[in-house]
Amino acid sequence: MEHRNLGRSGASVSALSLGTMTFGAESEEACSHAQLDRFVEAGGTFIDTADVYSAGVSEEIVGRWLAARPASVRDRVTIATKGRFPTGDGPNDVGLSRRHLDRALNASLRRLGVDSVDLYQVHSWDPLTPVEETLRFLDDAVRQGRIHYVGLSNFTGWQLQKAVDIADFRGLSRPVTLQPQYSLLAREIEWEITQACASEGLGLLPWSPLAGGWLTGKYRRDERPTGATRLGENPDRGVEAYDRRSRVERTWAVVDEVRAVADEHGASMAQVALAWLLGRPMVTSVILGARTVAQLDDNLGALDVELSADDLARLDKASDPGAADYPYGVPGVDQRSRRIQGGR
Repeated sequence: MEHRNLGRSGASVSALSLGTMTFGAESEEACSHAQLDRFVEAGGTFIDTADVYSAGVSEEIVGRWLAARPASVRDRVTIATKGRFPTGDGPNDVGLSRRHLDRALNASLRRLGVDSVDLYQVHSWDPLTPVEETLRFLDDAVRQGRIHYVGLSNFTGWQLQKAVDIADFRGLSRPVTLQPQYSLLAREIEWEITQACASEGLGLLPWSPLAGGWLTGKYRRDERPTGATRLGENPDRGVEAYDRRSRVERTWAVVDEVRAVADEHGASMAQVALAWLLGRPMVTSVILGARTVAQLDDNLGALDVELSADDLARLDKASDPGAADYPYGVPGVDQRSRRIQGGR
């Protein structure tokens, strides 16, 4: 499996990472351990979890897997987790304050059964906590050896830039990654967030690369989704979300194009969608979210799919979210452009 640098850091991780949101919820422990074994067997090294996945059970499952494996396996894998969302009912059981993150990190380390995690990510922006307070805590945790690298998740462009600027100005540990939602059906981060990451050297760790199952072909035009998806935990929410954004036709256009390319390559739709994402600028590792070993095996097959320039152009055209003219459409982009030779 290909390995890439973790953002601008010197650490390397596998181009595909195993997300563990299903562990303890849709995947029982035996199935979760089987997925971890299969992932490592395939050359994967990057495992992503969070303290709120199955209310901490996901981290516990990963921790028991680590404890039961030889040191050679434990030393090979890179563990990432996150903190920010509620871990209790109290007002200090949520957010990016020093108080909450200190307790959240200690709890994650305990559940994982480790002294440190390789990447600790703040799970989302906190409007009530000064950014400097959060960054100083993270820097202290790095100096204490409890975490190795700092990451962000679900930040907008200005939030990302503010965090990086304050870290640089204060000489604090700099974020190396951003974990956003990103797929053929969620490309809006390309309007500004990916450029901010490119400017500051943050690697992207896309979550929901298959758009809650839409890009696997599991849904049909005349059917509504059933079961839990990352787009919604009820049968209607996924469709309604796209209805509200007036994107129904675009959604089906993307699904149809992915299916056509997959048929031409003799690959699954999921493999084509993942292969497209693996080739996007600034992507360090794409986070897989399988429920079964069979699903994981299919996802891993994306590494063998080589999309042509024509394939990419077709997928790009079908999935273009169509930015308004200003500031992200062609007129806005032209305003910010400049030809080296000058002229009107």
